[in-house]
Amino acid sequence: MPYHLLNAMNIYPTCFTALVKPLLFFIGIIAFVIVSPTLHGKDQQPMKTLFEFTGDNPDVPWSVNNDDVMGGLSEGSADIVQEGMLFNGQLSLDNNGGFSAISHNVNFNLSDFLGIQLTVLGDGRTYQLRLQSDATFLQRGPVSFSCEFKTKEGQWAEVFLPFSSLSQSWRGRQLSGYKLNLRDIRRIGVLLADKKSGNFSLKIATIAAK
Repeated sequence: MPYHLLNAMNIYPTCFTALVKPLLFFIGIIAFVIVSPTLHGKDQQPMKTLFEFTGDNPDVPWSVNNDDVMGGLSEGSADIVQEGMLFNGQLSLDNNGGFSAISHNVNFNLSDFLGIQLTVLGDGRTYQLRLQSDATFLQRGPVSFSCEFKTKEGQWAEVFLPFSSLSQSWRGRQLSGYKLNLRDIRRIGVLLADKKSGNFSLKIATIAAK
């Protein structure tokens, strides 16, 4: 075989390999950038601490609202203790009562998040997280958007409540057709109304948007 043909056979594969390797590397980098957020999207969600009830400078305890406003006999309180905000008291079903709640006025834009995460020490009872925005029921008052969360007695847990799971109501009346405006969250609260009389105790260490 002529020498120039042998020389071409030796040179061209080398040049081809030298060109292709960087190209394949570049394609691999692009594929990783595109695919990685898809595979790990949930893990990459941002988190923002809304309330921190532990440490040297904890947030203040929330306001209390018991069923005595309608003649009930339930008692509840909110205080800052070493492990967080303690929401405790005694629920009574007498005189058509049966709820105790704590809440706090806020001004949050949570449109970049999927839900609320609470770090709590429970007592085995079922509580509700409640949010209010600019939605009002027939101009009578704000619509409450809520979701129940169960606790285990004596155990700390991180509870995540997606905004998509919230139901809506006004003073116990179930509603539909209203929208929680995540750009204008005005009030956040925790309610106990599980129709069980007796003592209750819930510690909240942190609340975050996630």
